[in-house]
Amino acid sequence: MSAPRQIPIVCPGHTRPLAELQFCKHATDGSFLMSACHDKTPMIRRGDTGDWIGSFVGHKGAVWSAKLDRQCNLAASASGDFSARLWDGITGACLTTWTHKHIVKAVEFSPESTDLATGGHEGVLRIFDLNRYKEDKARSQVQVGAPSGKANITKLAWGQTPALSNLVIASDSLGKVTAYDVRTMKPARTVGVQGGVMDMELNEGLGRLTVSAGKKVTVFEAGDFGKLKEFDMPISFAEEGGCSMDPQGGKFVAGGSDLWVRVFDYGTGECLETNKGHHGPVRCVRFNPDGGQYATGSEDGTIRIWRS
Repeated sequence: MSAPRQIPIVCPGHTRPLAELQFCKHATDGSFLMSACHDKTPMIRRGDTGDWIGSFVGHKGAVWSAKLDRQCNLAASASGDFSARLWDGITGACLTTWTHKHIVKAVEFSPESTDLATGGHEGVLRIFDLNRYKEDKARSQVQVGAPSGKANITKLAWGQTPALSNLVIASDSLGKVTAYDVRTMKPARTVGVQGGVMDMELNEGLGRLTVSAGKKVTVFEAGDFGKLKEFDMPISFAEEGGCSMDPQGGKFVAGGSDLWVRVFDYGTGECLETNKGHHGPVRCVRFNPDGGQYATGSEDGTIRIWRS
């Protein structure tokens, strides 16, 4: 039975569909919420209240991915203008722009913020040295997926704990998830799912890698990619949507091809709660690592923060 309908915090400001959300927990200042949007302007907000802090202005195309580093001092973005940008997370100033040959869909920082990974429609995983960020040249790169290059990189995750810190995980449009050792740029392990991967979340605290593709949410063990769970969803991830795990591991939230935000029991797969408030399909979801909240971004251009 669904819980009583709740009223979320509505965060206006964006004018086009949302593409990605990321919570970043600062050591002393609480959590921040980073958003990527097709309106070309990533934004940063307070994670608990959704209050707007600032915008990163400069891209000429839709922004598909936007991330803060662990210290919340740097930000990075990936855009349809064939570029990735590095920003000062405090002032919002653009530090450098890296030109690519096609749409860039994903960015991810290394654990110590020494490197940045990028990927997109070229199907090429690139690693940029942030100690030499003004150079428009990757320190290393590798073709992802099929040799023909037809596999687009959709999401990236970089291991943050010592056990996984040398691994960048790339998902692609052909349904492959591959961990690359950044020291050699060789594949360390690969797993496949049905359908192109729309979303991927690495939660090392829980030891889980969650993948949203087709009409399924599949959960793998973060270290060896062994399958832990697979859930059939009442929504499709063909064109939008994703899934995020509660920090405690007992439930997860998913949104996709319809207007509903659904919370599921991780143990049984039972739908615990359904929430409606968006006026367009849900395109991205993420839990706050502080617990107690999760955020959703929609085709309607709004972010909503819900009680967990």
